[in-house]
Amino acid sequence: METENTTRLTEFVLTGLIYQPLWKVPLFLVFLLVYFITIVGNVGLITLIWTDPHLHIPMYLFLGNLAFVDTSISSIVVPKMLLNFFAKSKLISLSGCMTQFFLFNISATTECFLLAAMAYDRYVAICKPLLYPVLMTNGLCVCLIVLSFVGGIIHAVIHEGFLLRLTFCHSNVIHHFYCDIISMLKISCTDTSLNYLIVFIFSGSIQVFTISTILVSYTIILFTILKKKSAKGIKKAFSTCGAHLLSVSLYYGPLLFMYVHPASSAVDDQDMIDSLFYTVIIPVLNPIIYSLRNKQVIDSLTKLLKRNT
Repeated sequence: METENTTRLTEFVLTGLIYQPLWKVPLFLVFLLVYFITIVGNVGLITLIWTDPHLHIPMYLFLGNLAFVDTSISSIVVPKMLLNFFAKSKLISLSGCMTQFFLFNISATTECFLLAAMAYDRYVAICKPLLYPVLMTNGLCVCLIVLSFVGGIIHAVIHEGFLLRLTFCHSNVIHHFYCDIISMLKISCTDTSLNYLIVFIFSGSIQVFTISTILVSYTIILFTILKKKSAKGIKKAFSTCGAHLLSVSLYYGPLLFMYVHPASSAVDDQDMIDSLFYTVIIPVLNPIIYSLRNKQVIDSLTKLLKRNT
């Protein structure tokens, strides 16, 4: 009865990043530059993979979809964050907040599944090279990509459904630079115990499954590499897998901290710093990590530039 007698809030204030006023312009310019590089890098990588038939193989199809997801994550979060640097009103509607979280959840979850699929692809390529064309066909690759997006959508629908049962009446201030689920749960005047449990169960299960897939794949890859006598083969395998492992490490660290332990006593500032990694830093690093260390991508880019000059 108490919630029925309170005024339900339909607009929220995103506080954004905590910074000194003097940092406003430098931070805006830095994040604007990072966002520009993110879009150019990822869209450029997608275009390169799309236009070059030699890159129409599972490894690069996964990479192209990863670039698409990174572009989505950045575009869902960063433009609103940039706008709020100078906006007098930092309001966002309840429907806008729900939509932002829903789209972000789809993209972030899909990326987890894609990283796991990419680890399996590398396992087959390195450990079973002769069977690779049979085991990892383009058809299976497309199937894994579709399942990754379907998994992301289902996960987002579950959380969105449980968020819709909540009411917000105590405070309309979200201490974050986007509508993160944990920040929203903190200001709800409805009992959020079930929501925290759902976050822990579903987000935790997805991360345990995808991380386990990655760890098992790369453990087997490691033993296979160590058995090789060819120094060139070892170097090539480590070069191929190193980029993926670096991307995985940077992506999963903040996610594990924030979502597997949603009831922790971590302060809001720390949550925002963690969030910056997988909403701003990872999307700009991935095309650099995967492209600059990949000879085939560099060769394709060189050919494309020569054709257009």
